[in-house]
Amino acid sequence: MKTYQGSEIRNVAVVGHAHSGKTTLIAALLHAAKMTPAQGRVHDGSAVTAYDEEEVARGTTMQNAVAFAEWQGTKINFVDTPGFHMFCHEARAALLPVESVAVVVNAQNCVEPVTERVWKYAEEANVPRIVVINQMDHPKAGGEGGLTALIEDLHERWGRTCTPVQLPIVDAKGFQGVVDLVTMEAFYYTPNGDGRGKIGEIPATLAHAAKEAHEALVELVAEGKDELMEEFFAEGTIPEQHLITALHEAIREDRIFPVLFASGETNVATDHLLDFFKVYAPAPIERAPIAVRTPALAAAANGNGGSADAAEAATATRAVSDSEPAALLVFKTMSDPFAGRISFFKVVSGCVKNDATLENYSRRGQEKFSHLSVMQGRKAVEIPELHAGDIGAVAKLKDTLTGDTLGVKGSDILVDLHPLPEPAMTYAIEPKSRADEDKLAPAIHKLMEEDLLIRFYRDPQTNEFLIAGAGQPHIEAIVSRLKKRYHAEVTLKSPKVPYLETIRAKGEAHGRHKKQSGGHGQFGDCKIRMEPQPRGGGFEFASEVFGGAIPRQFIPAIEKGVIEAAARGYLAGYPVVDFKVIVYDGSYHDVDSNEMSFKTAGRLAFKKAMEVCKPALLEPIMKVEIEAPDEFAGAIMGDLSSRRGRPQGMNSKGKTTVVNAEVPMAEMLTYGTQLTSMTQGKGSYRMEMDHYDFVPQIVADKILSNAKRPVDEEEE
Repeated sequence: MKTYQGSEIRNVAVVGHAHSGKTTLIAALLHAAKMTPAQGRVHDGSAVTAYDEEEVARGTTMQNAVAFAEWQGTKINFVDTPGFHMFCHEARAALLPVESVAVVVNAQNCVEPVTERVWKYAEEANVPRIVVINQMDHPKAGGEGGLTALIEDLHERWGRTCTPVQLPIVDAKGFQGVVDLVTMEAFYYTPNGDGRGKIGEIPATLAHAAKEAHEALVELVAEGKDELMEEFFAEGTIPEQHLITALHEAIREDRIFPVLFASGETNVATDHLLDFFKVYAPAPIERAPIAVRTPALAAAANGNGGSADAAEAATATRAVSDSEPAALLVFKTMSDPFAGRISFFKVVSGCVKNDATLENYSRRGQEKFSHLSVMQGRKAVEIPELHAGDIGAVAKLKDTLTGDTLGVKGSDILVDLHPLPEPAMTYAIEPKSRADEDKLAPAIHKLMEEDLLIRFYRDPQTNEFLIAGAGQPHIEAIVSRLKKRYHAEVTLKSPKVPYLETIRAKGEAHGRHKKQSGGHGQFGDCKIRMEPQPRGGGFEFASEVFGGAIPRQFIPAIEKGVIEAAARGYLAGYPVVDFKVIVYDGSYHDVDSNEMSFKTAGRLAFKKAMEVCKPALLEPIMKVEIEAPDEFAGAIMGDLSSRRGRPQGMNSKGKTTVVNAEVPMAEMLTYGTQLTSMTQGKGSYRMEMDHYDFVPQIVADKILSNAKRPVDEEEE
């Protein structure tokens, strides 16, 4: 395979809402570029970037996948991303190794919630966006108002700089091709063909519209440059070559977001899309230098006392250039049953050669890059070297994981990944057998290397294994992979809501522990006051004992007893939080008193104090953001009300309504399924833990009736 320089490479993340046809479009692009003998299909697993068995079974992309096309002397790397809201963190991660984003919009549904979200991610990351209206072959393409309504929707959401650079050719037989508004040529295609078009005359029915659209494009491109404006006013237009150069610059500088049309399903206009990426998408060497951290500067910053100025001094930049020292960032890890761990990386600078030994700057180890490759889906294609800006892969690195930066020794830099959201849902999992239990931890840790959002730990209170993820489908997919890949079978249990207990009032109590069983006995006696703290105030302990009523060495034992009892709960076994205990009196015995006795007395005093301090349950309240088309807003608000939700506001983004609300976690455990049903799959949501609040008494009574009240064995 040919080695490509940075100027000959284009890195494009393909993003958009679920079922907008991203994976099918990439399959069509690869076939048009003759990278595959036939066009792959998602439903049978033959699409290059749909190789994961779980994704094929579910019919949706769940993690990023990489493929490449060689097109007229240019290598175009594609990163296929999930469009389901639960896996948006993958789409965000894909923005790091690319210089442009193809935002795929379903021609039937226009802009959908996840499309809005990934657009915002790209905007925050300053990554140029190219809009691709896909599925133009569908009879309902363009919706009720047709193409005009679709373009107006784009303008309303993303501004007038989101402008067509093509017009679709649609007749009675369907989507036949496109008119290029730069060259003013028409390209005609045979549906379900090889994706290669033939140049022809612009249809008479489109001639006037094409002329107007061309003039609008020329005017918009000229707005950004004084010399172009002068040329435009002098000649009434801009010469084609000047227009191509100016449009490339405008796209690179985020001044114009071009709109193109295609059909991945019937492979129409895909070669023209490849041409567009080659000519107009920015090359890696054109991007601004990458922000990095350097250990040497960080050490100097620490020496300056850790101030804000010092922290800023610890950052630097690294140009994407072959002339810089070799460095790369691992942005994805895949566990292959045959090849082992495969590390996907972006060459940040320099040139990485096969069999090179590089230092892991993050972990301080040496790694040998044997069998340097580029990935075509799951298939590795070996290559002798990769230049700055390219995307590659290597198998079986010893210690390297996602997020690590590697390079030549002595030129240390660290590149940071985008921050991940916190997992939204936790389930308990139970191995089905002892053999499954032995396999469980190693298997899950391999999956955690692939997906950084997975959390796996043991609950110290229940000793249950807990697995956390983005939502129910995410966790179900993890369980399925455990079984299929690693033959570890587990049972999923309903997630437990982490309730807490607290008190609403002040109270006093007397804890006395006395036992005599021959020889030395046990004696501990304390009096405490207990009072509530504000939410999040935690536990506080104080002593007001005077005159030696309780020796000082026994005071910490009382505190330990209270803490132990609080951890076991009072109402239903949930930890007690946000309270203060003051020990103010007591008594002791010269011989029988010891730490254990006073610890027991502290437990008893705590329990008696809880009886008079109005104990109450607390539940976690989630901060929820829901996005859905306007027509579903009423149904969403009604459903939130039934879930004890408290709306915090609504706002509109084009034809999408965004609802912000606070909802108890207990009411959100199955929300994803309900939202999908309620919005015909067009709604999405995200939530994160916000705060704890009191459980209404009616709900608390139901919870307590199904819970076991803890029993204190020292109760007298």
